[in-house]
Amino acid sequence: MHKVIKIQGLDCAACAAELTEELMAIEGVEEAAADFINQRVALDYEGKEAFDRAVDTISHFEDVKIVDDNAPVQRERHLKEVVSIAVAAALFVPALVLDLLHMNEWAVFGLFLGSFFAAGWQVLWTVVMNFPKVFKNGFHPLVLLDENLLMTIAAAGAFAIRQNMEGAAVMLLYEIGELLQSIAVGSSRGAITRLMQMKSDTAIRINGGAREEVAPEELAAGDVVLVRKGDKFAADCLLLAGETALDVKSLTGESYLKEVRAGEEILAGSVNEGDAVEARVLRPYSESAVAKILELVESSSAKKAKPEKFITKFARIYTPVVVLLAVLIAVIPPLLDGYNFVKWLVPALDFLVISCPCALIISVPLTYFSGVGALARCGVLTKGAVYLDKLAAVKVAAFDKTGTLTEGRFSVGEVHGEARALAIAAAAERLSAHPLAQAFAGTATDATAENEREIAGMGMACTVCGRRVLVGSARLLRENNVEFEEVESDAVLVYVAEEGAYVGCVEIEDKLRAEAKDALSDLKRTGIERIAVLTGDTEARAKRAMAGLPIDEICAGLLPAEKPARAALLKGTGTLMYVGDGINDTPVMAEADVSVAMGGLGSDAAIEASDFVLAGDNLSALPKAVRGAKKTRKIVAENIAFSIAVKVALMVLSLLGLLPLWVAVLGDTGVMLLAVLNSMRMRRKLK
Repeated sequence: MHKVIKIQGLDCAACAAELTEELMAIEGVEEAAADFINQRVALDYEGKEAFDRAVDTISHFEDVKIVDDNAPVQRERHLKEVVSIAVAAALFVPALVLDLLHMNEWAVFGLFLGSFFAAGWQVLWTVVMNFPKVFKNGFHPLVLLDENLLMTIAAAGAFAIRQNMEGAAVMLLYEIGELLQSIAVGSSRGAITRLMQMKSDTAIRINGGAREEVAPEELAAGDVVLVRKGDKFAADCLLLAGETALDVKSLTGESYLKEVRAGEEILAGSVNEGDAVEARVLRPYSESAVAKILELVESSSAKKAKPEKFITKFARIYTPVVVLLAVLIAVIPPLLDGYNFVKWLVPALDFLVISCPCALIISVPLTYFSGVGALARCGVLTKGAVYLDKLAAVKVAAFDKTGTLTEGRFSVGEVHGEARALAIAAAAERLSAHPLAQAFAGTATDATAENEREIAGMGMACTVCGRRVLVGSARLLRENNVEFEEVESDAVLVYVAEEGAYVGCVEIEDKLRAEAKDALSDLKRTGIERIAVLTGDTEARAKRAMAGLPIDEICAGLLPAEKPARAALLKGTGTLMYVGDGINDTPVMAEADVSVAMGGLGSDAAIEASDFVLAGDNLSALPKAVRGAKKTRKIVAENIAFSIAVKVALMVLSLLGLLPLWVAVLGDTGVMLLAVLNSMRMRRKLK
């Protein structure tokens, strides 16, 4: 069973890693991921007992609280931290002045000590509360070895060797850094929280002429709702009459208004900017675009990228190692330097402070989190940070044709042969789940079909008015030995045969997406070297339909079972991304390195199988997503290289005795803040 638990009070990546470890140790918990940025815990478990124990563990972890799923997100005011820092600074400044004037040594010591406790009481309390955890469910000494203990040892050591100013400065600068980090993380968290506001709180349902206000979850397919100017559509709907303009920025990331007319579909989360309209609910809220988007956003942090996983594991090993090295620096050199332990204690404390891995364990997850949010703002949802790295590496892109490069909104065109071919086709297609069947939805026919049998990739066989009928592609008729002449047309052709004799064919019209050409051209500019189209259509018709698009290869005449094999060949030439919308695309998506589904028109199966979802079916968002993924990976690499390089330089200076303790703290805090600020570049709008 899977459950996402909403929490409050999980303050840092190290705490999240520690909570995850505690949850994974519970018998019956298969997978756990604590996310300090999203403030939630993703849990896979077996049975109620395991779930109850997990809830108890979460509830008793430091200051973490479990909150109701529908509880409003509380804005972080940081009042407690600000007051602590203000009091500490108020004590530190006069102490520093008195110290510089060499006045009243005991007063100076008292003020610095007061400043230390004012700034660091939360750190000290956390260290104290960690001691019982060492002996919980066994012996776990590594629980103590976190950044709180590092700072406590560094500050206490400074006071022990009468470096009082450094001792107070260590804790004060550390708390200022923690506050700034928390503000930065909260800012990024707010960007995702705003995405969650796509959901409408209520809907106005029209029931027998009366109006009632209901929750979106209470709406059922077929309900009629009233949507006033400025209201959000609470579910995916069909506009019943008139026309209106929609603000779909929350879905697509684009600021223009979308015009819709009677009979057109409207996605949940769209805002009505025209007059009040009535619409019929097409599907329950749980199956709507908004519900799928919010589910993706909520679970995206559970699937971590390799650098995230590495940094988390690295921090758990790295911290005890540097503590041991600091002890060795404090003990071994003095044995060779006249037993001058005080002289070497300062470099050891410097080393301890500088080695704190905060810059990495904060900035790397924050960068991926910001990357996921940046893609979401331009209408691309990802199921996890791990897929951003894969998307950044894509060299080959393959597209389905119908419903992906074309609009997928079919209509009946010209009829060739006998006029009754249209009525027969309409009767048969009402039994089909194929997207082409939508074209016949408005065609009136008295005929009824039964005994239907789908023939994969070719069409269907059924009985219409007691006569055996074939409806589908030219290939279907040829394989059943029906004599006919193929019609030359750019449209999709549906052929009809009755009792083995050709009746006629119906043209099904579909248009290329308006943005397809620019989107594919832009995709090539991102570094994708090859673009292919996989389609079951004939090669001649596919070439005519795709004319003008920057496509390198058209793989035509493919049955659904043949598409994965062709995708495997493309995959051999470079990392492959596949973009599709239908149920028959799911095997190809499984074969590709990266898969993208059309969120608005895409089937549930395609969305479930994909790594990314284009929420508004807008191909223009795809090149933005590729650029966003590349930018995310670049910033992660920058932060890792910068953090390690600066820390190594500071460590060398500290060992040479050229670095005061307060400068070491300032350097460590500065590296962390610069890495966090660099991560926040991902919050800019993608172009």
